[in-house]
Amino acid sequence: MEKLQYLGIDISKKSFEVALLKENKYKHKSFSNNDKGYEELKKWLEFNQAKEVHCCMEATGIYGEKLAEYLYKEGYKISVENAAKISSFAKAQLSRNKTDKADAKIIAQYCEGCKPELFTPQAKEVKELKELVRYVTELKEAKTQQSNRLEAVENKAVVESIKAVVKTIEKEIEEIEKLIKQHIDNNPSLKADKELLKTIPGIGETTASMLLAEIPEIKNFESAKKLAAFAGLSPSQYSSGTSVRKRTRICKIGSSRIRKALYFPAITAMRHNPILAEFSKRLAAKGKHNFAIICAVMRKLLHLAFGILRSGKAFDPNFSLN
Repeated sequence: MEKLQYLGIDISKKSFEVALLKENKYKHKSFSNNDKGYEELKKWLEFNQAKEVHCCMEATGIYGEKLAEYLYKEGYKISVENAAKISSFAKAQLSRNKTDKADAKIIAQYCEGCKPELFTPQAKEVKELKELVRYVTELKEAKTQQSNRLEAVENKAVVESIKAVVKTIEKEIEEIEKLIKQHIDNNPSLKADKELLKTIPGIGETTASMLLAEIPEIKNFESAKKLAAFAGLSPSQYSSGTSVRKRTRICKIGSSRIRKALYFPAITAMRHNPILAEFSKRLAAKGKHNFAIICAVMRKLLHLAFGILRSGKAFDPNFSLN
């Protein structure tokens, strides 16, 4: 049986550097980040007799997504890992160099040592939903940015121009939100999951759409805790000996988009979700800080979302959270 080799990929907008690791020896090569570069990578791997390869790259959004999908389609094992995990691994290895070549080498080492979970491409309808949801989020951020400028501007012409820009953005937001609703309604599985999520008090149309776009296939997660870790909502504790103890925080190594999507729904759920209202009161009685309570409610909201999507059953107010 052929020995497994490991390919570290450091990717950027226009190119990517690879490091092929086999029996503590490395081979390096640079490629263009386009279809031609992907084909050249495949030929290079074949030339180096790398048939059994576990590839790994950092999660860099659009820059690496097409390459990951190409490698998956060609039958290679591919992992797309959170950059913070690889950065922590690099520090543990006392890595001091910061070049594309050195980064690719570290990623290959990480892949060999940590055996990260394998990447599975999202379904076409989910990928399209993610693009729509992320775009409308960017539009809302742009609207906020322009609206905030009004507070610092006195020139009448500039004020009128900003107002016109805000009005245009608002129209675009309205149109994209219609497209999001239509897209979900035209896909029975997405529509069914959205309606299930909306049965959870605190989760409305916008949050449900965001969760469906940002959470990978729910079956890929073994438990609600795994999903919470993916979102960066797992509690992180620090203690040393008997005297040094710091406040428990969330780890934040995960999807910031999911965390942002759940923040205000968590505040709403603390008032209107019977399970989470009681849960937040118990934490407050223990002297927990308000922000810590909100983060805990965000995590429990995600647990509830996991439960109903896995079971296919609507929210049950009689369900008990530990």
